[in-house]
Amino acid sequence: MNVRTELYNLDGRGREKDFLSAGLTQLPSLYFCFSVLYFGFLAYWFFICFQNKKSVHRIHLLMGVLVVMKALNLLCAAEDKHYVKVTGTPHGWDVLFYIFQFIRVVLLFTVIVLIGTGWSFLKPFLQEKEKKVLMIVIPLQVLANIASIVIGETGPFIKDWVTWNQVLLLVDIICCCAIIFPIVWSIRSLRETSKTDGKAARNLAKLTLFRQFYIVVIGYLYFTRIVVFALRTIAAYKYQWVASAAEEIASLAFYAIIFYMFRPVEKNEYFALDDEEEEAAELALRDEEFEL
Repeated sequence: MNVRTELYNLDGRGREKDFLSAGLTQLPSLYFCFSVLYFGFLAYWFFICFQNKKSVHRIHLLMGVLVVMKALNLLCAAEDKHYVKVTGTPHGWDVLFYIFQFIRVVLLFTVIVLIGTGWSFLKPFLQEKEKKVLMIVIPLQVLANIASIVIGETGPFIKDWVTWNQVLLLVDIICCCAIIFPIVWSIRSLRETSKTDGKAARNLAKLTLFRQFYIVVIGYLYFTRIVVFALRTIAAYKYQWVASAAEEIASLAFYAIIFYMFRPVEKNEYFALDDEEEEAAELALRDEEFEL
């Protein structure tokens, strides 16, 4: 004997079935809207790179690939949730979602580490300690994505579900801590260089840029790991989608800020400085302490 059970809500007219819970039924539209925004973002990024071809570095191309993966990840998430909402099953879209999510997360942490090291736009190579950070972060992200898939496709009814949640949390914390080190190393290296190379204004500009990058990364990690978790915990069941919306808004803001800060420009306003500004920068470097 075969038994089939269906759990669903009915729309306001009581006609159409909705297999998503009341708090998640807005997710297909939400994810689709953000995927469109990221595709528009990608087009604008390619336009900026084309306009400044002489200043485009490999990191800028990698940043473009990151936006592609983010947009495709959201598009697959929208289709996944849509089919679950309409039919109760994802029709294979969940597989594509997990594939693009894996690539996107690994790329995101890689790009943050590479920008933090100044790779390709400050220096053409990575130091050994920076390579070690990547060798730690990438395998850990593979493990984190496996844990995410197990958590997403199962539930508390399996034996090791709680263990997988703990693994995901631990790995995520380790990765978030690890990606901060290259930024700190770059700031310290620039401070040491500024004392000897006689280019105070340029070094002050770079120090300011990397310090801002450090603050933005810390803010993004704090919001998406702590604030979003708090929203998911305290939000009423009908408003569970608000946490996802907050996370996507924060991610879009983070991408926009980082891409603006490290965009390819032929004449960077930071470096178009005269002698008086150079002297002022030297004084600022003597007085300013970039404590982290």
